[in-house]
Amino acid sequence: MNGMGNDLIREGRLRVAMTQAELARLAGTTQSAIARLESGRTSPSFDDVMRYLRLMGLDLDVMLVDRDESDWRQAQSRMNSSFTQNHDELIRWNALNSDMVSQFNETTA
Repeated sequence: MNGMGNDLIREGRLRVAMTQAELARLAGTTQSAIARLESGRTSPSFDDVMRYLRLMGLDLDVMLVDRDESDWRQAQSRMNSSFTQNHDELIRWNALNSDMVSQFNETTA
């Protein structure tokens, strides 16, 4: 099972268009070790994730923020809505979005 570190390494490698063999050469390991890492067969430490990302010329920004429960409260409030209510709300939001896009396009034309 892939952890976040495994996915970050794979995503980083793909973003910089690097092969597993190229990353392995930079890291002083083998292509098969990189493949095991990306597939989740091995789990990298946080320090290893940072090291691999930096070898690719990338960095990872981690930020601690206050927990915001607003998304969960909104989801809970919608759990009791019927399919029809949710559908109607989606239609309303789509119409609002279309109007906003039209207004934007008119002002920028």
